[in-house]
Amino acid sequence: MGNTLGLAPIGALPRRSPRREEPLPNPGSFDELHRLCKDVFPAQMEGVKLIVNKVLSSHFQVAHTVHMSALGLPGYHLHAVYAGDCQLSPTETQQAKFLTWQFDGEYRGDDYTATLTLGNPDLIGESVIMVAHFLQSLTHRLVLGGELVYHRRPGEEGAILTLAGKYKAVHWEATLNVGSGGAHASYYHRANEQVQVGVEFEANTRLQDTTFSFGYHLTLPQANMVFRGLVDSNWCVGAVLEKKMPPLPVTLALGAFLNHWRNRFHCGFSITVG
Repeated sequence: MGNTLGLAPIGALPRRSPRREEPLPNPGSFDELHRLCKDVFPAQMEGVKLIVNKVLSSHFQVAHTVHMSALGLPGYHLHAVYAGDCQLSPTETQQAKFLTWQFDGEYRGDDYTATLTLGNPDLIGESVIMVAHFLQSLTHRLVLGGELVYHRRPGEEGAILTLAGKYKAVHWEATLNVGSGGAHASYYHRANEQVQVGVEFEANTRLQDTTFSFGYHLTLPQANMVFRGLVDSNWCVGAVLEKKMPPLPVTLALGAFLNHWRNRFHCGFSITVG
């Protein structure tokens, strides 16, 4: 007997394997919603500061900070961080006497993050401060969530609910927090590898205060320099220039800030090792 060939019906198309959709990313923590925009703005500097970072192991590192200022008393600051598989929260020691304490717990799923913070819980005095965060990735670009702040003490009890959303594109990102306490909106745009800009709007209903800020970030890779600047609606302007000194693990920073409304000017210089 000869070979038998099976012929498919005319018009029939071969079956394609179903397309696998990429899983949604984790949205990160609630405190990092505006991080990209905030990193564009320069940090306030005043006086002279020396920072020494030391990595003791793959899980433990410490930082020593010495700050000398004309506006306040000079001080020394020790910051110790343990980063392991079961980290509850960083440990920071500044004084021998602890006035407050809190417990932080965070759970990160594949496409959501839930966080709970308890501050100064007192079962006998029936007082507690609770902060709960939740973020959910709806698409690869859209994240929605909220924050609930609850406080209770004898004779007083209240809660504040804030809704949050973030939309991320290829070169820009927009974030909005809105609630009974006010609103916080930010826009971040990356023009190219060297230029980044950010715009922030904050409104506080309790203080009846509104602030609009514009910041920019300029990177000069050939010179190992980074320049950050800002201007806001309170007539404040400022800038910080950072210079790395390879091959040494040293970064120099020089900053100046001027408040035209209050006629205040301050500048600072810092050295970071490690």
